[in-house]
Amino acid sequence: MLIGRKKITDWKQRIVPFALTPVVMLADQLVKLAVLRWLPPRRVVPVIGDLVRFVLFQNPAIGFSIGRNLPAALQRPLFITLNFAVVALVVLYSLFTRDTLTTFQRWCLTAVVGGGLGNNIDRIFRPTGVVDFVQMKVFGLFGMEYWPVYNLADATLVVSGILLVISFLLPQKKAGVAAPGGTP
Repeated sequence: MLIGRKKITDWKQRIVPFALTPVVMLADQLVKLAVLRWLPPRRVVPVIGDLVRFVLFQNPAIGFSIGRNLPAALQRPLFITLNFAVVALVVLYSLFTRDTLTTFQRWCLTAVVGGGLGNNIDRIFRPTGVVDFVQMKVFGLFGMEYWPVYNLADATLVVSGILLVISFLLPQKKAGVAAPGGTP
């Protein structure tokens, strides 16, 4: 009977973090609706001086405008399909991996899914492309004065992805393993 409870608990630990996914998607879409309503296209609005500013762009391509030179008839179906494929792989990995993922890693994975799906909503329902609006000054980093314009879904994806990578690189404390000279 204990094995059955452990399996139920394990599935809860795998599924509950997915509650974050629709929250990220909803927040992303609400912010984009506000931006589309109140921010004129390509008009620069300083937020923190010249360091952070809002400027509305709609990107028919993917991150950093990769694929913008592809034929228009190919862009949307290709990017929608690629996005769903990557999201499906992340979901399947999160749900069915035999690797031991921490709770933090599971929440990071679901944030990645939310960010990916947030941008795919734009690709599906906004023919002009993904709504991007945040621009940050990077002082010549990678030869750019400003980082390419991005949105909440992009930021969620990148930050949670970085945190996920860092969590995989840091040593994990294993339950029940005794520390040197100590008790478990």
